[in-house]
Amino acid sequence: MKLAVTILIGLVMLNPCWASHNSSSEYWSLDDFWQAFPQQARLAADFDKLVQGPGQPLSVKQQAPLRIFVVYPGHQVSDYWRRSIASLTGRLDELNIQYQIYNHHTRPSVALEQQQRLIEKAERYQPDYLIFTLDVSEHASLIGHILEQKKMKLILQNITTPYRAWQDNPPFMYVGFDHVTGTKMLHQYFREHFPRAHYGLVFRSPGYVSEMRGDSFIHMQHASGSTLVDSVYTDGSRHGAALAVQQMLTQENDQPLDFIYACSTDVAFGITTAIGRTEKLTRPIAVNGWGGGDKELEAILAGELDVTVMRMNDDNGVAMAEAMKLSLQGQDALIPQVYSGDFKLVDKRIHPATLEQYKKRAFRYSSRTE
Repeated sequence: MKLAVTILIGLVMLNPCWASHNSSSEYWSLDDFWQAFPQQARLAADFDKLVQGPGQPLSVKQQAPLRIFVVYPGHQVSDYWRRSIASLTGRLDELNIQYQIYNHHTRPSVALEQQQRLIEKAERYQPDYLIFTLDVSEHASLIGHILEQKKMKLILQNITTPYRAWQDNPPFMYVGFDHVTGTKMLHQYFREHFPRAHYGLVFRSPGYVSEMRGDSFIHMQHASGSTLVDSVYTDGSRHGAALAVQQMLTQENDQPLDFIYACSTDVAFGITTAIGRTEKLTRPIAVNGWGGGDKELEAILAGELDVTVMRMNDDNGVAMAEAMKLSLQGQDALIPQVYSGDFKLVDKRIHPATLEQYKKRAFRYSSRTE
C-alpha cells in the first residue's frame, strides 16, 4: 500500500552568516571520520555492495506500512531532490516494502519559523522516518531537538560529514555525495586546464553547502597558485546569480577571468546567463556545473557548461531504502552512520555514448518515472 501526498511550499529565508556560527571543525571530514572509526569504513564498504546490487525482497513480515515524512529543498533547477524520492520509492517497491510517504518541497533556503512548523507537523504525524537536510545554522538546533525527542529515525540527506556534537546521539543516517570529494575533482580539472588561473566564485546563500563546495575550493586553488579575483554570495537562484555575476563582470579590468566557479546548478545557469548578456569580454570564461542532473548534462553537450561532477544520483535513494530494510529485519548493526555515493567527472569533450552509460547507472530508478 502506498500513499503519496505532496505539499508544495514556496518560501524564502534570509540566512544569517554561517561562518560566524559554524566552521568545518564542527564536522568530521569523511576521511577523518573513517580513520577515527574504522569499523564505520568497513560497514560503508559492505553496505555499498547492497546499494550497487539488485534489490533483495524484505525477509520478514511487515506489521504496518513505513511512514516517511520528507522535507526537501526541491524547488530548483537541479533534479537531485526529485530523483532522490523516485529512487527511494523505486527501491522500496523492489524490496516489497509497504510505505506511506509525505513530501514537502521548499525553496533551497526557507525561514526557520516555517521549518519549525514542518517539524512540528512531523512530530504530530509521528512517522517512522523523517528525511531532512542541514544547510543553514538554525537547522542544527532543529535537528538537535529531533534527536533529543527520539520519536522518529532521522535521515540527513546531502550531508556526509558527521556533526561532532551529535556523535553520542547521531542521526539514523547521513546520506548523499560528499561535497569536498566532488570539489576536489573540479579543482583538479581547473588546475589542469587553467594553471595559476584568475577566477571568480559564486556561492549559494551562506551555509553548509557553500562552505563545503566554495570555501574548500578556494583553499585548494590557493594552494595551487591560482588567484581569486572576486566572490559573491547569492540567494541560490538563477536570477540572483545572474545579477551578481553581471556586476562581477562589469568590475573586471586588468585581471580577466579564466573561469567562474559555481557552487550549485541554479548558480551555474545564472552565471552563463550573465556571461551571455555581457559584451566585449576579453576571453571566453569557463563555467562548471555541480551535480550533473539532466539540465547540466544537456548544457555540457551543447557547450554551454564546460564541466561538472555528476553524482550517481540514485545511489542515495537506494541507500535510504536499503537502510530501512535492514532496520525492519533487525539488522541495524549493518547500517553505516554515513553513506556517500560516487561521482563521475563530465566535461564538454565527453563522448555521448559514455555519458549515456553514466546516465544509465545514475538514473537507474528515477528515469522510470520520466
